[in-house]
Amino acid sequence: MDRDTESRLSYSDREGHHHTVDLSLESPRVTIGRSPGSDLPLTEDDEVSRLHAVVECVGSHWTILDDGLSRNGTFVNGERLAGRRRLRQGDSIRIGATRIRYQEFGGGPDEATRMGTDMPDVRSLTETQRGVLTALCRPYKHGAAFANPASNQQIAEELFLSVDAIKTHLRTLFAKFGVGDLPQNQKRVRLAERAMRSGIINERDL
Repeated sequence: MDRDTESRLSYSDREGHHHTVDLSLESPRVTIGRSPGSDLPLTEDDEVSRLHAVVECVGSHWTILDDGLSRNGTFVNGERLAGRRRLRQGDSIRIGATRIRYQEFGGGPDEATRMGTDMPDVRSLTETQRGVLTALCRPYKHGAAFANPASNQQIAEELFLSVDAIKTHLRTLFAKFGVGDLPQNQKRVRLAERAMRSGIINERDL
């Protein structure tokens, strides 16, 4: 993690109010729980334990830990957490009924170089591929922090294509954007993030 990288956790409470918790290397441990004294308090969620999970900086990376701390478990990208896990840009954390998004901004030179190497030029995309990307990213319109990429079925209905055709186009896009080797449950989120961060898809497109 580069010193110029800013990381934060963002979530909405049950009344729809948006909250963010900035992560700082000066305060490398953030507690999440139902206790009002938690750094990220979820006081109105009965499914959340008093001390449910801990986000902390280990080495140069932010991690999340639920080593038997919680009663109902912590889920990252839909997978139940067992012990500690490194957090990556765009990870979706579910604690009780609350979804928390881990975000990084202003990546350092290594990230910028890697992004530039992996990123296709807009001219290398077919019109249909760009349409699939736009539909995939549409739930993120207006900067929605807790959106999930559109499903294959939603994209197919918007573009009047078959689900199998959408899967084929997405496989090509995964390869073009350098996310083909990621776990299946991360590919769509990373593809949407890269498409928007690169400017290939912007707010006007959505």
